[in-house]
Amino acid sequence: MNAEPLLIVGILTAIFVGYNIGGSTTGPAFGPAVGANVITKVMAAGLMSIFFFLGAYTIGPKVVMTLGEKLVTDTSIFTLRSNVAVLFFIGGALFVGNYAGVPASTSMTAVGAIAALGFATGELNWNELGEIAVWWIVAPILGFWVAGVVGRYFYPQINAWIAIESKQGGRPMVSIDRSGVVPRLRFGADADRREITGALVVVGIGCLMGFASGTSNIANAIAPIYGTGDIDMIPLILIGSAAVAVGCFTIARRTLDTLGNDITNLPLTAAIVVAVISSGIVIGLSSIGIPASFVVIATMSIVGLGWGRATRTTTLSGVRAGEETRVSVGALTAEEEGERSPEIGEEDVEDIPKASDLFDPSTTARVILMQNVVPAISTIGAYLTFRFVPIFGF
Repeated sequence: MNAEPLLIVGILTAIFVGYNIGGSTTGPAFGPAVGANVITKVMAAGLMSIFFFLGAYTIGPKVVMTLGEKLVTDTSIFTLRSNVAVLFFIGGALFVGNYAGVPASTSMTAVGAIAALGFATGELNWNELGEIAVWWIVAPILGFWVAGVVGRYFYPQINAWIAIESKQGGRPMVSIDRSGVVPRLRFGADADRREITGALVVVGIGCLMGFASGTSNIANAIAPIYGTGDIDMIPLILIGSAAVAVGCFTIARRTLDTLGNDITNLPLTAAIVVAVISSGIVIGLSSIGIPASFVVIATMSIVGLGWGRATRTTTLSGVRAGEETRVSVGALTAEEEGERSPEIGEEDVEDIPKASDLFDPSTTARVILMQNVVPAISTIGAYLTFRFVPIFGF
């Protein structure tokens, strides 16, 4: 097969990868806002598409150069034939996660496939891979513990300041009114000013997460093709971002349900906390060229916040005077507007849900399992192919 058909196949495969990136990253970015019924899935997809492109265009090239130039010691291994195979394993593995409704880590999946190519050919830059791996371990732990500390000690104060509640059922809090010449935002009739402000904040931070995703994840779709030098960076970013947008409007509906509803029923305050923590970590890593595991960081932040709220304790009056009993407090549910934020030990025991109500352990376990299985499929499949299939000529 000559070069031109292979290049076309490579671009089509990159589009397939971008499509699955849109499916796997929209959930962590806008799942909390959709789950809290602030915006619709269509609005989430549109906002994700726009801000993903902005992140890809501005900071994304740094991560593209890491995967397309630094992760291997000789970029000549990025032949058109090998690129098709790399992108096939990235896209195929991500599709498995999206089909299961679990947002897998695109960065781990892509780095795994490219590293497998480098390892099979003896051109893997172990120092670069080691630096990436260290940050992959540190970043989710950091997200989990920061979110856990916020949930354990600061969430009631933040919630009292924001004073907004999830609007489950009925019309979303924020929608678009297209009745006039110029479309404009329309808010629910029962939403007060503080709730509107909170809704705009959580949507805005979801946009920040979309931007963060673009800074890191665009490289996963286009880095192998960029490594060949056949196509410039900007056209590849435009192609990849368009493919991501298609995924946002289609297959992302599954991951929006998983991250917005199945793991935990996040109120808006919790969504804001998770978004700030995860997007801050991802943008920070992308700015130094590290392909961040956006999905893992966001997911572990959600779990960390739920865990932190579940470990809040309250004091019950014992049978005998002076006797105290400690119980778990489920504080992810928003306090009633206008009430003073309770300190630890002040919550009303009758209003305490079980810890299992805060986040679904079985769904959380499924998400974490798939986030490890999907990159393993990509890495192992790519290595066996490049190591033992003669057609690649390595």
